[in-house]
Amino acid sequence: MSDSLKKPILYLLGAGPGSADLITVRGYRLLQEAKVVLYDNLANKELLNLTPADCEHIYVGKQPYGAYTSQEEIHNLIKHFAFVKGSVIRLKGGDPFIFGRGFEEILFAREQGIDTQYIPGITSMQASGLEDIPLTHRAISEGIWAVTGTKKDGSLSADLKLAMQSNATVVIYMGMKQLASIAATYLDAGHGNMPAAIIQHASLPQQKSVKGAVKDLVAMADSKQLKHPAIIIIGGVTNLSV
Repeated sequence: MSDSLKKPILYLLGAGPGSADLITVRGYRLLQEAKVVLYDNLANKELLNLTPADCEHIYVGKQPYGAYTSQEEIHNLIKHFAFVKGSVIRLKGGDPFIFGRGFEEILFAREQGIDTQYIPGITSMQASGLEDIPLTHRAISEGIWAVTGTKKDGSLSADLKLAMQSNATVVIYMGMKQLASIAATYLDAGHGNMPAAIIQHASLPQQKSVKGAVKDLVAMADSKQLKHPAIIIIGGVTNLSV
């Protein structure tokens, strides 16, 4: 099929947790052939160096609690470049389908007659092992709960109270503004001494972390000046390292 007859395509590509060398081989190859890359705030900018010299790089990031590119603007850019260039890469930090709104962009593209391909990325919670924190461990954690710390309306997810009742590791994304609420939720349930950890900039040279009891999350973050982007991990697995 000639280029003129090919349907435009959107590649939804996970950039991984931070370090550029943690991108998948599939993602690496796609970037080497990219025509346009729409990249977000958490995607490592070093990945743009993999693209051809004539590739367009367009920042569509969303600064936490600050300036951002609206989802409508991102959709319009996807549509424009997919039809003008024939293909567009949407490069999103972590994995696009884990609190990344990636499937919204997939659905939008398909509604416009644009083909789509999803390329998974390593999500930030998987980088917990770099701090000797496995997400599961025999006899300690029977599973993983991944919950958002901040819902669309700004509130803490009610799923956290359900997760607390299980023998599972709890991973909270986008929760740094909710540390006091998270600690209070555990305290109210009598679980204030549950081991916890916070990891910022996982897999990057500036990675920082702290461990303690969930009741002390605010003090823990303050002690190391931890801010977004960071993940919060709660459960016995945070206490395994010697």
